Amino acid sequence: MNIFKIYLKKIKDLILTLNQKGLIQIPKDLNSINVDIPPEQFDSDISTNVAMVLSKINKNNPLELAKKIENILKKNDPNIDKIDIVKPGFINIKFKPIFWNDFLKEIITNYNKFGINKNEVKKNYLIEFVSANPTGPLHVGHCRGAILGDVISNILKFNQHKVSKEYYVNDYGNQILSFTKSVYLRIREILNGEKFPIDNPNLYPGDYLIQISKNIIAENKNINFDNFDNISSKLTSLAISQSLILIKANLKNLGIFHDNFQSETEIINNNEVQNVIDKLKKNNFVYLGKIKAPVDEMKSNWVEREQLLFKSTEFGDDKDRPLQKSDKSWTYFASDVAYHNNKLNRNFDTMINILGADHAGYIKRISASVQALSGKKNKLICKVSQLVKLIKDGKPFKMSKRKGDYITIEDLIKEVGKDAARFIMLNRSSDVELDFDFSKVKEKSKDNPLYYVQYCYARISSVFRHIDKNINDEIKIKSYNFNYSPDEIKILQKISQWPRCIEISSKMLEPHKIATYLYELSSTFHSYWNMGKDDETKRFINKDKKISDEKLVLLKAISNVIRSGMNIVGVSIPEKM
Repeated sequence: MNIFKIYLKKIKDLILTLNQKGLIQIPKDLNSINVDIPPEQFDSDISTNVAMVLSKINKNNPLELAKKIENILKKNDPNIDKIDIVKPGFINIKFKPIFWNDFLKEIITNYNKFGINKNEVKKNYLIEFVSANPTGPLHVGHCRGAILGDVISNILKFNQHKVSKEYYVNDYGNQILSFTKSVYLRIREILNGEKFPIDNPNLYPGDYLIQISKNIIAENKNINFDNFDNISSKLTSLAISQSLILIKANLKNLGIFHDNFQSETEIINNNEVQNVIDKLKKNNFVYLGKIKAPVDEMKSNWVEREQLLFKSTEFGDDKDRPLQKSDKSWTYFASDVAYHNNKLNRNFDTMINILGADHAGYIKRISASVQALSGKKNKLICKVSQLVKLIKDGKPFKMSKRKGDYITIEDLIKEVGKDAARFIMLNRSSDVELDFDFSKVKEKSKDNPLYYVQYCYARISSVFRHIDKNINDEIKIKSYNFNYSPDEIKILQKISQWPRCIEISSKMLEPHKIATYLYELSSTFHSYWNMGKDDETKRFINKDKKISDEKLVLLKAISNVIRSGMNIVGVSIPEKM
């Protein structure tokens, strides 16, 4: 039950009727009319801008127009208690208490569907996220993007879309050659005592390579490790396989499971790069040309040469992009274009890429290629996951992959747990940097949003235990004829905003709004709970050690929303704390 959608339809139907009677003029497009959450200082449940939208075409002051609409709304809707008109023309509506009884009855009866946007066109999504180079375990730098991709997937699934989660395995190129060489030298160190060249900047120095090498030795007794060139291809496959075992274990510890791992090498070996270049050529999106030196590049160091270029400027990019290197091998971009063509061939309605902050500049070119290949502008959506700044003991905690002493996801989970890692990484919008303070995420206070939400659920569970009920059980109420106080209605108002939170989070792909909403709902609940210390009427367990149906329904509604939200975030909800 989305009261904002319900009243948006009522208001649009009302003005259409008024237009048919010749009482008002309306624009062709009514999409700019909205029903929203009123600011906290107003004693209202919903607010609409309809009068301001209609004022221009009717050549009428929005306040005067709002007054006309107010009178008609009151006559036509028995649920409305009062209407306030606020400058510059907002119409703020407050419902009668009986409205909230009907609202609660609906969401308690259909609790599994509360929040789902049934009217939204259902799509088939492919979400690609993490896709870190398979050269070792995941570090904290990958963590935020991993959680962002997973929770976006959960939101879309909750809203009944079809979602496939994919990891693109970059198992081709010079980095993989360096990784394989590093594994080989570690194997030689284990077998022959040859010292690993730890200071070589072209090698991977991390100690995790030792275990990877030991596993390869133990599982491949028939391989002779005397000559690198003879076994490099086989060893690359084995090393990537071992690295993916580490990566999948890291993701599992974060509660993340991908549906598919797509290999870059497989795409190249299947001749998909050449095929997509041919496809682009056929549509005149590829040509032989020269790229001028970048602004920040010394012109004396830049050699202009003829090369195969993609016309990405035709789709809003700042320059055309090379598809081949000087040795005629494919660029990384060419492989990526082939991969996205592979995605398109699988007939998803929408593709979503979760990118790290260092890939933000890559968005225009890859979006251009997808538009060229599909003929559609919004087939690909890219979301950037900004950097995470780690803070420990009040000081920035830096990590360095090159030195091999970076903080892995495994380290993070051991330090703070999966729940804290997931919830706190959603504490801010993904497009701004996030401070992750190891001390604060362990606090048992209002300043720790995870604790505050989990504590809300635990408090409600304690009430259910007191009356020998399970918080997860359905409740059956004979009559919804309650008289909720203004403080209780504040909680109901917040509950009513859940479908809108889901709608916006799904539409904008912004999962931090879920975490923010859960914290706000929990704060509203805790404030009311604390009032019970001084006011017996606000206590959930009365002096006779019982709970009224009125308060039982309220608690059940809160707990259902908390459970739904925490399931989307992928965080546990303990019944005791």
